[in-house]
Amino acid sequence: MNNRTLMIQGTTSDAGKSALVAALCRVFMRRGLRVAPFKPQNMALNSAVTPEGGEIGRAQAVQAQAAGLDPHVDMNPVLLKPNTDTGCQVIVQGHAVENDMGAWDYHAYKSTVMPSVMVSYERLGKEYEYILVEGAGSPAEINLRDGDVANMGFAEAADYPVLLVADIDKGGVFAHLVGTLELLAPSEQARIKGFIINRFRGNLSILQPGLDLLEERTGKPVLGVLPYLHNLHLEAEDAIARGVETASDPGALKVLVPVFPRISNHTDLDPLKFHPRVEVTWVGEGQPLPPADLVILPGSKSVRADLQWLRDQQWDKAIARHLRYGGKLLGICGGYQMLGKMLHDPDGIEGPAGSSRGLEHLVMETTLQAEKQLHQVSGTLAIRDAPVTGYEIHMGACKGLALENPLINISGRTDGARSPDDQVAGTYLHGIFESREACDALLQWAGMAEANTPDYHLLREREIERLADAVEQHLDIERILSITRS
Repeated sequence: MNNRTLMIQGTTSDAGKSALVAALCRVFMRRGLRVAPFKPQNMALNSAVTPEGGEIGRAQAVQAQAAGLDPHVDMNPVLLKPNTDTGCQVIVQGHAVENDMGAWDYHAYKSTVMPSVMVSYERLGKEYEYILVEGAGSPAEINLRDGDVANMGFAEAADYPVLLVADIDKGGVFAHLVGTLELLAPSEQARIKGFIINRFRGNLSILQPGLDLLEERTGKPVLGVLPYLHNLHLEAEDAIARGVETASDPGALKVLVPVFPRISNHTDLDPLKFHPRVEVTWVGEGQPLPPADLVILPGSKSVRADLQWLRDQQWDKAIARHLRYGGKLLGICGGYQMLGKMLHDPDGIEGPAGSSRGLEHLVMETTLQAEKQLHQVSGTLAIRDAPVTGYEIHMGACKGLALENPLINISGRTDGARSPDDQVAGTYLHGIFESREACDALLQWAGMAEANTPDYHLLREREIERLADAVEQHLDIERILSITRS
């Protein structure tokens, strides 16, 4: 393999690893270098479908865009999608190999997935000059060191250098960096070639004495201090903002999104969050559903459990009241499955086997099936004949009269359903709001007179460029490149 590899690890989760890898992918691409992102193991409920029909973490799809590439399953060979606090679906090279594996069982299973991780890494290495690797969580999780796939275990196996990033906005940045280093084995400490401090606000001269002492104590250079970039938008791996995303238009369309415990692909709502005429409110546990024009039930990794949780919040009654007052209701993927009369899981794919009564707003039933559907899709919305693109990630099949009135027409088939009174609609397609014409049509269906949806793809590209500009300005890129070549 003739490539140069560099890994970005973090002192904590959400230290900025994903964004930094995306930025460096764009910086390297600007310099004419053939670069690809790679994350050996990811745990996230936000995912993407690749052109070849596999599933990877959403962050790696964004990093691929930053590198000017289509996403590929080799960029994230192991994806863990939690079903509960102690179990998850295990996806290897794009496809599920286990639907509900316990945490202890996966700990033992890591040695089984390591060969697949190495195969994916080696395939990328044959095609690209540079591989930028993202770690997961922190390498200082000493209880997870045995058989580690995500951080130093893989760095040691593949033998490449590491940069350590820490988020100063959380506080305790020097303790995070020094403490992480102290908990590593000597060979792992030697592998760390420098530090990056992220999300700094203030006067750098005040921070400088701390940087000098950090370098003196550890013998490791600080390769740069990245500023806090306000209102930066890159799709999140998992974290979700709660509360209200306020629009600039006082007459904005009001959209409510219940936040399920196992909400998945909530990035579907990102185009609405950044729409100047839409106000998105994320409603969490114990909160009432306020008045709105549109309620959106998002995806779920555990549909029956999240449906019961929704009932426990009394939101089923609030949604019924919302419809009586003329509001609209849209379900996406798992949220779509909740809209029918019944949900069946005879094989216990997402939890205990059994059936649950749905919200009964669409005349259909859903049966969960072991084979996951993974497709990139294009078609037209039936409500406005608007072109739409998206992707399917689901393990259920629907049947019933509601499907005779579909939401989307696809070549040779249909998707989704609408109620006879046109107040309720559902679809399996994620990313449905990223198509400008489709977003316009859906917002008009929900009551907006003129949508004028911004170009979300252009917005995402602009944010990648903004992030890359900051990295080029504040990091020692030449030194980083020299580290990859050492």
